[in-house]
Amino acid sequence: MTSTIMFVHGAWLTPSCWTPWREHFHALGYKTIAPTWPHMDRPIADLRRSPRPELAKVGVGDIVDGYARAVEQLDEQPIIIGHSFGGLVTQMLIGRGLGAAGVAIDPAPPRGVLPGLRSILSALPVLSAFNGWNRILTMSEKGFRADFANATPPTLQRTAFEREIVPCPGRPYFQAALGIGNGVPFDGIEQPMLFVSGGRDRTADPAMVHRIQRRYQKAGVRADLAYYAEHSHYLIAEPGWQRIADGVAAWLDHNHLGASTRQAEAVAA
Repeated sequence: MTSTIMFVHGAWLTPSCWTPWREHFHALGYKTIAPTWPHMDRPIADLRRSPRPELAKVGVGDIVDGYARAVEQLDEQPIIIGHSFGGLVTQMLIGRGLGAAGVAIDPAPPRGVLPGLRSILSALPVLSAFNGWNRILTMSEKGFRADFANATPPTLQRTAFEREIVPCPGRPYFQAALGIGNGVPFDGIEQPMLFVSGGRDRTADPAMVHRIQRRYQKAGVRADLAYYAEHSHYLIAEPGWQRIADGVAAWLDHNHLGASTRQAEAVAA
């Protein structure tokens, strides 16, 4: 068992997106960390106003290496929970033998798993950007509303966009689309995995998440799937996220992976 969770954010977001989850899991008895991507360790206002030029060259491997170093500094192997591109990073860290278990929430696909048409369409603004491989890109509020937080109440969408969304490098998108540097050694994975899917997700569509899960199962990995029909890609922050966090905690408890307060109480009883 482990008492530590490492949260991995995805594109367009920062570790602040995990603050409610960290508080939620702290109350269950976990310690948590939430590192950031390279060159993004700055206030959100600064990231939006003037992102560091070096961010343009950050690729999937750089992101994974940064999180690997964070894991290696811990006293125990953590449970790794990642969202979106952070879900791909989670899979790659697990593939390196890091982490006690992985939870990939609406994840980007590893090499060998085809994205769905809906997911491709949502990525077109990035993939069609001139010289997007070498640029820092921004998400429009229209795109956020349509493809990222489409199940979030409209009254909350603007607040969320202004509070959370920051520029990100385009390179990881191109690498994922082309299958460059995003491979996972499925046959060598021993840790259990949980995949979480939002039924209204237009960025990581449910059918694609199911294909990722089946790819792990085919390799003999313990890979479970949790499906939340009413949620979009922004399910980690839209109303009802607590039920999803509780579902993750219950999965950890059921598999004796975590050291939550509830689990400790059950043992004591």
